[in-house]
Amino acid sequence: MTGLALVLFLVLVPPRITAGEGWLRVRGPLGRRQVRTDRLVSVRTTGNAGQRLVLRDSLGGRVEFDPRVLIANPSLWHHLDTDARGSAPRGRLREGSAALDHLAHRVDRETTLAIFRISGLEM
Repeated sequence: MTGLALVLFLVLVPPRITAGEGWLRVRGPLGRRQVRTDRLVSVRTTGNAGQRLVLRDSLGGRVEFDPRVLIANPSLWHHLDTDARGSAPRGRLREGSAALDHLAHRVDRETTLAIFRISGLEM
């Protein structure tokens, strides 16, 4: 019974994601992980149905979370996108430009739809 309660706890408690200039932190029930977004070397998505976003930095940091968090929080997305785009010209971001472009499109689309819904212009 205790094992089932622990599994439910881990599944139902979503991770907390925070970001600032140059970093993104994911805190979950099993600990916290942080990645330097200004030193990203890899951005990729995994899975189809339960899609996850995996970020890796040049210092060995790695975080994994549901990309819907970024879609629901444009401010968080802005921190990640600004820093990740800054990593690319410096030659750090070796994998993930296409994933970032796809995610940017999804965030823009959902933000636009939300604006239409709020203003009563929903199609």
